[in-house]
Amino acid sequence: MNPIRITAVSYYNTLPFIYGLKHSGLLSGFELSLDVPSECARKLITNEADIGLIPVGALPGIQGYQLIGNLCIGANKDVKSVLLLANIGLDKLKTIYLDTDSRTSVNLARILAQKYWKINPEWKSLSELNNKLSADEGVVLIGDKTFGLCSQYPFCYDLAGEWIKFTGLPFVFAVWISRKALPDVFVKSFQEALSWGILHREQSIIMAEKLHISTEQLISYLNNDISYPLDEQKMKGMELFLGYLS
Repeated sequence: MNPIRITAVSYYNTLPFIYGLKHSGLLSGFELSLDVPSECARKLITNEADIGLIPVGALPGIQGYQLIGNLCIGANKDVKSVLLLANIGLDKLKTIYLDTDSRTSVNLARILAQKYWKINPEWKSLSELNNKLSADEGVVLIGDKTFGLCSQYPFCYDLAGEWIKFTGLPFVFAVWISRKALPDVFVKSFQEALSWGILHREQSIIMAEKLHISTEQLISYLNNDISYPLDEQKMKGMELFLGYLS
């Protein structure tokens, strides 16, 4: 039997999942690749992966998917790693550059701008930002590179926190899905391995290739800022977000 191919995001928030898959001893017969969120989605769509930790914003473009397990990358408050940074307040922003690593964060920024902030900036790809932001510009950044950036800008908006203020619901950034039926025994072991990793999240920091923050800050981030259970409230938040996308 060919190994089941798993693709996951290569960010700090995924370290407990990676640790559980690799070190729990509860799962075998798999191959794991680590990618940026957009690449995870592409691999599942092109059948280069069987299971993926997929940005919620990419789900509408994936046919016939099913959720695997009951864990996610989610937030019940400020998440600290999905930010809009700016030199001026929201109402004066003329241009926002978007980090294209994740469609979820791009769409979240657009939804908040239209529905909550009531602004209509020009949207540009991060690749078009040649130098520092101008006075009336902002940038959406995600992932490990965001740590420590809030203090460098006059205005810093946490997109998860803004969504929660707007809707009263948690936000879900990524979920585990598959496009094909998988053996029940594998799915059960997969869930157990992920759950084991969550229970050992402080030990999981050994999986980080580089640390942009202190070990204490990373442990705090995993313990306090990322919320892993895909519970009823998060499902409601995810359904609302997908409704806005449609």
